[in-house]
Order: sequence, then structure tokens, then C-alpha cells
Amino acid sequence: MKVNADMLFSLRKLALLGAMEQPIKLSATHFSEVLGSSIQTAARRLQELEREGLVYRRLTGDGQWVMLTRRGIDMLKAECLEYRQIFVRKTRMEVELVGRVITGLGEGKYYTTLEGYKKQFKEKLGFYPFPGTLNLRLDAHSVEARRALEWGNAIEIEGFKTEIRTFGGGRCYPCRILHERAHSIRSFVIIPERTHYPNDIIEIISPVYLRKELNLKDGDELRIRIHV
Repeated sequence: MKVNADMLFSLRKLALLGAMEQPIKLSATHFSEVLGSSIQTAARRLQELEREGLVYRRLTGDGQWVMLTRRGIDMLKAECLEYRQIFVRKTRMEVELVGRVITGLGEGKYYTTLEGYKKQFKEKLGFYPFPGTLNLRLDAHSVEARRALEWGNAIEIEGFKTEIRTFGGGRCYPCRILHERAHSIRSFVIIPERTHYPNDIIEIISPVYLRKELNLKDGDELRIRIHV
């Protein structure tokens, strides 16, 4: 079953009742009052949410306990981001992310030296990047915060073709590295259209070798602020 508007509405009501933070005791009668529906509809809606993996539900002798699952919470967050795009898309904001330095796969060094990308970096970002990217593995909170970038104002890097293959595009976001030695260093978070990295890893490009300039090694914590 596809998640529809009625199910999202029910999910929001459960979150407002407190079911996002902890299990809540809920009767079909009470939930029907919250939804403004019949008891049968309210009971069916809870069953649908459970079947789609959006809530946990435990039946007891005197009622039932309900709590949103991680999937249910993520679905509400995604909807929230869409509303933000509608109502505050003209407002710029900063997203602060925290991660630890890791060694990447080495792909950044190859891609940042391709002429099709280098020319765009110079024209759109104002510099030729150092060959390679600084990679951060984000903490759990920052993985969620990163989703705001999906609706932010990005500098688009276009894909291109060569005789051998096609290269995908990407999005760049100006960022400020919160490090005592990084005040005057220009940097951008780059999110490639095609990447082998999971969502908890971000890449940063800069005209300088950031590891050397900031004296960083694997495992060091780094904070950045991204303008979206």
C-alpha cells in the first residue's frame, strides 16, 4: 500500500500526541476524536500505519500502546522539509554539521582534476580545487541536519560527456570551516549526483590541501557551517 495523505495526517496527529518520543497509550475512540473520524476509520488507520512500518503497536488487555518508527519519523521530517521549501525557500540559513576526518576512496583526486569539472569550478566557485576532497563522517544528528541541503540554494555543477564515458553533475554549497586556522580558506561542500559514499559522509573542496593547512588526521573532529 502506498502511503497516502490520510496516513500522513494520522502520523502527524500521533506525533502531536507525543508518540514520536515514547510509546503512548491510545484507544481507537480517543484517536477517532483526534482525527475527527469514526472509530472504525481510526482503528483501520492504525492498522495501516503498522502494516507500512510507520508505527509500532502493542496490544494489551486494557488498550494499546503506539509509537512512531524511525521510518515514520523520517517521513514526517521529509514532509516538513517540503513545507519549508514552500514557505521559507527565499530565506537563507546556516546548517552546522559535525564529523570526523576519514580517508576517502581516492575518487575525489581524479574527479577534481577533470577539465570538464575544473572549468566550472573556476567559473562558478572562483578557484581551481586542490586535487582531492576532505571527507568527513557525520555524527547521527548531522546526518539528519544534512537533509536541509536538499532544499537549499546550491551552485549547480553540470555533467558532461567525453568520448569514453558520461560524468554526472553535482551541487556545491559554500561552507565555513570552524577551525582556528581556516578563517581565510574558501571551501565548499560538494554533493555529487553519482557517489559511492553513504549519506553520513560529505566531501569538501578547497583551493588548498585542507589536511595540511589545518593539520588534520583521521579521527579528528571538525565542525562546518553550510549556507543554504
